[in-house]
Amino acid sequence: MTASAVVVASAAARVMTLSSSLRRRGGSALLDRASASAAAGRCGTLARPLSSDAYCNDSDPSSSSSLFDRPYPMPSPQIDHSIHRPPTLSSSTSARHKLDPRDETTRDASARTAASQVARLNSRLARVRSGGGERAVRRHRERNKMLPRERIDALVDPGTPFLELSALAGMYNWNDDDNDDGDDSDGSDSGDGSEAEGSIDPQESMNVPSGAIITGIGIISGTPCVVIGNDATVKGGTYHPITVKKHLRAQEIALENRLPCVYLVDSGGAYLPRQSEVFPDRDHFGRIFYNQARMSAANVPQIAAVCGSCTAGGAYVPAMSDETIIVRGNGTIFLGGPPLVRAATGEVVSAEELGGAEVHATVSGVADHLAEDERDAMRIVRDIVSNLNREAVDGIGGDGITGLNLNPKGWDEPLYPPSELGSIVPVDPKRPFDVRAILARLLDGSRFHEFKSNYGKTIVCGFGAILGQKVGIIANNGVLFSESSLKAAHFVELCSQRGVPLLFLQNITGFMIGRRYEHGGIAKDGAKLVTAVASSNVPKLTLIVGGSYGAGNYGMCGRSYGPRFLYTWPNARIGVMGGEQAAGVLAAVQRDAVESKGETWSDEEEDEFRKPILDKYERESTSYYSTARLWDDGIIDPADTRQVLGMSLAIARRRGCVPNETKFGVFRM
Repeated sequence: MTASAVVVASAAARVMTLSSSLRRRGGSALLDRASASAAAGRCGTLARPLSSDAYCNDSDPSSSSSLFDRPYPMPSPQIDHSIHRPPTLSSSTSARHKLDPRDETTRDASARTAASQVARLNSRLARVRSGGGERAVRRHRERNKMLPRERIDALVDPGTPFLELSALAGMYNWNDDDNDDGDDSDGSDSGDGSEAEGSIDPQESMNVPSGAIITGIGIISGTPCVVIGNDATVKGGTYHPITVKKHLRAQEIALENRLPCVYLVDSGGAYLPRQSEVFPDRDHFGRIFYNQARMSAANVPQIAAVCGSCTAGGAYVPAMSDETIIVRGNGTIFLGGPPLVRAATGEVVSAEELGGAEVHATVSGVADHLAEDERDAMRIVRDIVSNLNREAVDGIGGDGITGLNLNPKGWDEPLYPPSELGSIVPVDPKRPFDVRAILARLLDGSRFHEFKSNYGKTIVCGFGAILGQKVGIIANNGVLFSESSLKAAHFVELCSQRGVPLLFLQNITGFMIGRRYEHGGIAKDGAKLVTAVASSNVPKLTLIVGGSYGAGNYGMCGRSYGPRFLYTWPNARIGVMGGEQAAGVLAAVQRDAVESKGETWSDEEEDEFRKPILDKYERESTSYYSTARLWDDGIIDPADTRQVLGMSLAIARRRGCVPNETKFGVFRM
């Protein structure tokens, strides 16, 4: 399809679909509040979904069911034919065949596979929402405490989305035959490691559901905020290595996007059996407090609500916050708890006498507000956020859109239903497909202004919009050659010069290899792309829709290249190379070593040698293995991709995109 092709599609094709787990309610898309204890359970996706209604409520501009409180309503998504539109990814018969050339049987197989993958994702999300299991939850409630996701539900504005991040972090082993919430009351069921995404690392034999901490982005009193809430039902909310990593990642998101940070504290401090992995290093426990100090200095507000224990080093979270609330009866703050005080000094004192709510609100001054219960604490947090004066701080103009620069003209829905996104990727990952089929279901109006469409065809670059947010897109359409690398680097320069955010859609096996390509300079041409991506200062988002292998991960803005957000689909695969390639390389080395001794190596011996390598790579390349270790910000349901990316783009643009701000390094010519 050429860039000049413009075909009008039927209005019936302009349909926006949400995940089947979401439902409409009161003019906004909401989760069923009856499942309040699981209210936030979509990892890297919308716990409360984002729809076009969420941004506009024409009947009542002041209604809190809109995404943001503002002085005037935003118009509904609409099509404005009075201005020039970029070419569409057409729904004509010929173009539709190009965008999805599979026969009906193949499409049905892909759809069934996608449905199975999403069902597994939802099942696993449901399991982590139970936290530490039924017994731990029961004990938690007996203390009149809310569950962490219930606190968040009470905190964010009604009817607005909450984007939970990395909900499956810390889940190293799965056993999908289990029908319970785990026998272990702290949720640390070990599993048998038999599934492909399980772990054989003894240090990871214990699951830590959601990393014992809930993180995400929600709208509080009209202001987008990062929320970090300890889950005391998982090992008392103590900090495991994955807990520290997840906490630091949430703070990084808050700082990069200038989002106020709200801490819902309920933690026993560091997990002592693994103290060497959480205490002394640069990115261990102490970095949390360093970040708090630096963020406060950078005028990124820090707010803490102490809902339970706040022990040892963890006491610095409320102590270093700009404003702190403590809940009467349950909230405690102390550097050394009663057992340590008795052992060190001989003094016998209760937790309440040592560091209870009354003490810190009336005597020590560590807390600024005394809440009667947790709901009162959430109300006080909302009041604090409403007085942050973020409009003035962030330089937001008079458009009335608090924090986010959404397109005031609204947006069009894609010509193809986004519900089909999950079925685009073939069942066989080795089978190619046209990535434009994804773009047609992702972009507003399926409009895409493609750049260099006839050059470097194994990568697709161009401009589009998602929920009204303009974005430059770089999408894999095969292996990277020199031409495609140069094309993508050129496009990164364009977006950097114009201040346009970048979205990378990864489905990459790597760069082309072989004598011809090495002689042609694939290394230096690939390096140009890597340099451009690393140097660009515009916001970058990454979505892995298929494979993410080798240096292709680097050129396509993998985790180490600092994307503001990185999400994966359930089918994603991540590794330095495929298992077959790794087994082949290692087997060749082993065969050479054997034959150099004058010995022989049979095919049976080679097969036996290759099997554990294949098993290891299969196990370690799945999306669940990746997300358990926080290599991404969450696995998302493909059907929710537009909503998740639209909100993420709006958040990422919060700091603004300054044209020509980027300074590139040396490009080897």
